[in-house]
Amino acid sequence: MELIIVSGLSGAGKSVALRTLEDVGYVCIDNLPLSLLRDLALGVKETRPAGGDGRSGTAIGIDARSGAELLDKVPGVIAELEAQQINVRVLFLEADTPTLETRFSETRRRHPLTGAQRSLAEAIELERQLLEPLREIASTEIDTSYTNVHELRELVRGNLEHRVPVKAPVLLQSFGFKNGLPNSADFIFDVRCLPNPHWQPELRPLTGQDKPVAEFLEDAPEAMQMRDDLIAFLRRWIPRLESDGRSYLTIGIGCTGGRHRSVYMVEALRQHFDQCGRQLLIRHRELG
Repeated sequence: MELIIVSGLSGAGKSVALRTLEDVGYVCIDNLPLSLLRDLALGVKETRPAGGDGRSGTAIGIDARSGAELLDKVPGVIAELEAQQINVRVLFLEADTPTLETRFSETRRRHPLTGAQRSLAEAIELERQLLEPLREIASTEIDTSYTNVHELRELVRGNLEHRVPVKAPVLLQSFGFKNGLPNSADFIFDVRCLPNPHWQPELRPLTGQDKPVAEFLEDAPEAMQMRDDLIAFLRRWIPRLESDGRSYLTIGIGCTGGRHRSVYMVEALRQHFDQCGRQLLIRHRELG
């Protein structure tokens, strides 16, 4: 039997992750009282036959409303379940505080930990502290600050591959340094040293996705060398990160404005890694 515990910050996508798991056949229970976790998992193991692939799957959503005392006990409960031959994985979803504040403002939802004496920002920080025991033991941790619903669904599905070694999904993100660094990137590469199409009047209104911009950069030997060096670096070190248990990688590539050089380089890497059969998510932050 496989048990997935889905947890994380309110507004970071826990409901989306649970619905995705339900869509692929998992029995999902949200906000289960932690006092029932051990008994439920053992009961399901005894009563549910394994599926055609030799597994049965249950997903349980756990959040900060369980309280610090019970959340601190979760790692011990998981150890007990694993001793009973139950494969337990923890999927933890997070996002930065400004993103979470924006999401709550847009949806007009109330954070479960807010109150008369606690602001939204304080509630988010308290929730981070309460959920730290789960984050520390997470099998997969996904930062959804710059991930939309569709991308999150793909990431969740990408982590359900029959529990054999799989290639980690990679988020390739272009950005502009003038607008700040992306959050939670595993690697950040700076391509501002390359020739800048911005200074070509006919190229300025275009982006790195347009053929004239690509041709301009491909005529520059240093741009081709940068592309080849990035490919060689990532081909060498992504597998090492995977072997260390990483299941989700974010790679940021930045130029000054995030519209030409960085966008082109992300698209060039996409073309290469698509041919290698690697799961890719593409985000051009400054293109919307």
